[in-house]
Amino acid sequence: MITRADVEAAQSRTATFARRTPLIAVDPVGSERLWIKAEYMQHCGVFKTRGAFNRQLAAQERGELDPLTGIVAASGGNAGLANAYAAARLGVPATVFVPENAPQVKVDRLRAYGAIVVLAGTEYAEAYDAAQDHVRATGALFCHAYDQPDIVAGAGVIGLEILEDLPDVDTVIVAVGGGGLYAGIAAAAADAGTRIVAVEPVAIPTLHAAIAEGAPVDVAVSGVAADSLGARRIGAHGWAAAEARRPVSVLVSDDAILAARRELWAEYRIPTETGAAAAYAALAAGAYAPAAGERVAVIACGANTDLATLAG
Repeated sequence: MITRADVEAAQSRTATFARRTPLIAVDPVGSERLWIKAEYMQHCGVFKTRGAFNRQLAAQERGELDPLTGIVAASGGNAGLANAYAAARLGVPATVFVPENAPQVKVDRLRAYGAIVVLAGTEYAEAYDAAQDHVRATGALFCHAYDQPDIVAGAGVIGLEILEDLPDVDTVIVAVGGGGLYAGIAAAAADAGTRIVAVEPVAIPTLHAAIAEGAPVDVAVSGVAADSLGARRIGAHGWAAAEARRPVSVLVSDDAILAARRELWAEYRIPTETGAAAAYAALAAGAYAPAAGERVAVIACGANTDLATLAG
């Protein structure tokens, strides 16, 4: 399982490559005191850039990254963007396998970063299988979307930054797909006693279903957040974090996610994609109700969206 020491190592390794994003105090929703971790301001507009840099830099240190064969990723879009960007910064080639229904805005940006984009299947699992075939054929370094130690530790740096900026934070609210961000935040906050609220769409309850069944299980993938939270099951690291210390697990509807996304734009001019609005939706829709005076940090983690779809 990922430890705080792993996250601290990732923080040191990626310090000159990843942005330190601001923790913004905002007007309260209800009676809690609220901060938004503005990770949508990260390179590529997504938190996954941290894990991508940590994975590739750590692989370089270990002699695992061949500068000629480069890296390969499978992604609904954001992990591919992050790894393509990191590879371009480090001067190695990148191939990214994406589902055929990946948002065009993300596919266009992948190509702008110089990645070879391969369309495969209609969901992440199929793109993943095609990427594995590529790894076997070429020996390229595989960069998982969410479930490798280096990826998880890189994402966890967000948690360290929150704790450094707001040491007495009570609760961190995080959206969950495959669980890499959740596992990293849980590792960063393990010694702080901070409550973790894990938020998922009703349509893709990977962690919620695993907790109910006592083990990871496959779930159907559908709904408005499928392009970014569309893992079929919780990853090994996400599940290990949940077994070590159960989060508060809540579900939000597609309507609540879309309403939260509109509110983030209308009230704060935060341009989140649908999956990235899920964490805020837990507060706005009442799926998680903080106590009076509870100090809450919500991670807004992705901005790769079509701005024309934002109302207001």
